[in-house]
Amino acid sequence: MAPPKAATATTSRARLASLIKSARDTMRKDAGLNGDLDRLPQLSWLLFLKAFDQRVEKERAVISPERPALIEEPYRWQDWAADQDFSGDDLKKFVNDELIPYLAALKGADGDAEDPRNVLSTIFRDVSNRMQSGTLLRDLVNLVDQIHFDSSDDIHTMAFVYESILKEMRDAAGDSGEFYTPRPVNRFMVQQSFLKHGETILDPACGTGGFLVQAYEELRAVDTDSQRQRLHASIKGIEKKPLPYLLASMNLLLHGISAPQLVRDNALLRMRDATAADRVDVVLTNPPFGGEEERSVVEKFPKGYQTQETSWLFLHAILDQLKQGGRCAIVLPNGSLFASGENSIGARIKQKLMRECNLHTIVRLPQGAFAPYTQIPSNLLFFDKGIPTQEVWFYEIPLPEGRRGYTKTKPMRVEEFEPCVQWWGGEKREGREEGSHAWKVSATDIEKAGYNLDIANPHVGEDLDHRTPQELVDELLKTEREILGLLEELREGLGELA
Repeated sequence: MAPPKAATATTSRARLASLIKSARDTMRKDAGLNGDLDRLPQLSWLLFLKAFDQRVEKERAVISPERPALIEEPYRWQDWAADQDFSGDDLKKFVNDELIPYLAALKGADGDAEDPRNVLSTIFRDVSNRMQSGTLLRDLVNLVDQIHFDSSDDIHTMAFVYESILKEMRDAAGDSGEFYTPRPVNRFMVQQSFLKHGETILDPACGTGGFLVQAYEELRAVDTDSQRQRLHASIKGIEKKPLPYLLASMNLLLHGISAPQLVRDNALLRMRDATAADRVDVVLTNPPFGGEEERSVVEKFPKGYQTQETSWLFLHAILDQLKQGGRCAIVLPNGSLFASGENSIGARIKQKLMRECNLHTIVRLPQGAFAPYTQIPSNLLFFDKGIPTQEVWFYEIPLPEGRRGYTKTKPMRVEEFEPCVQWWGGEKREGREEGSHAWKVSATDIEKAGYNLDIANPHVGEDLDHRTPQELVDELLKTEREILGLLEELREGLGELA
């Protein structure tokens, strides 16, 4: 979609940061908003309407002036938000009783899956105005109205600031057991998946859309509008919760996708009910782990694979969701690798994985890679569907020299993946060699070990004598967590037999 030709205002990064700060200060004064989990959604849906007005409605008016607006008067941002005299209880009543219900009831043209009105209605079905003061709401709208989305520079600036907002959102959400993927991990997984134009890409637990945005950035260099539309349609996400769905929609809109192909639904149910036509070429995801699903969801899975552990259910569903030849990169905790034995549901799912797919690489992340959300050790599994596994390569990303872990202010960096990228061997994984951080294990040996994939780096013992007491304690804690994971798995297995 080409930008409007008319001269437009711009917002510098410093100016934008100042406006966002003022907006948040305004929201802090309102009695209806408590904390970032209230304030950030309020800011996000207003930003979304402003961005939609400039990025979709106004550009649409320039390109296709004969087509009617997607949002009718007086519900367009330019109608009500730009009128600075419209304030107080009148504004609050309009927003609560007219605007939000109108947007929630929008319906796209029949058969047009890309109609942005479908996105709007899905978002606003779960949106509410939490502000109690119509005057403060007016002040907030005025601040948002000063933010511009006209040029590519504006979009880039807003996307940068919005990512900082999302990070704060993730920090707040981490307390409720939701662990969002650090950007370096997103980027590495997308990069090593070697995406191609024409492939359908799915994140069935898309959260705020990090994998989808990264995938779009990887592929966005296209020549024509029709190629761009096909690219937009090929990037798909599923998210169960309304707030991450809103944030992901805004995130994709800011990166240039005017009608994000996001579905708000339980991804496990949707994938279990999917047909062959719904299968995709690539899955990139960090499914929730440690959570539990409702019994009705669990019963959708075949006997012998029914478990309430969400990460196992996602892995099983993804195996069916991929096309033959499709590829997946998925984050799994150490406990999932450790599960083994003939009575273990986890082991059965790993057996299915290795028989149906080539599990070619497991990247072991350093302790605390997801800090501060969780200290649970995590791994990145890469596999291709259609060829049984012959051998699995492991690569251990070490902590930076002198570091004992990651923190909120010193998180994992993109550069830490570079040695692994160099070792990877390109798309065909050519020339890989064993070394201090890389080793391989045959599928036969893994099967003999009961499909235990938690295989330690055989080279670590070589320098055991030189490890510090802190490192030894960290190792003991890691082992204790793995034992706890095994006991949980055993308890669940015993429950199945009871």
